[in-house]
Amino acid sequence: MKRAKRRTVRSVKPRNPLALDPLLQKGGAHQREDKRASRARQKAALRRRRDDI
Repeated sequence: MKRAKRRTVRSVKPRNPLALDPLLQKGGAHQREDKRASRARQKAALRRRRDDI
């Protein structure tokens, strides 16, 4: 019998502040437009907000 994989909690590591620079962020012509794009933008914003706290 197979065992279910246990989801590991991703360790909290600081994000690269240079990569979060608005000039380096994707947007405009390079912004995702697929079915899940708005949800991906929400998750990224949530991650950014959580790192600031």
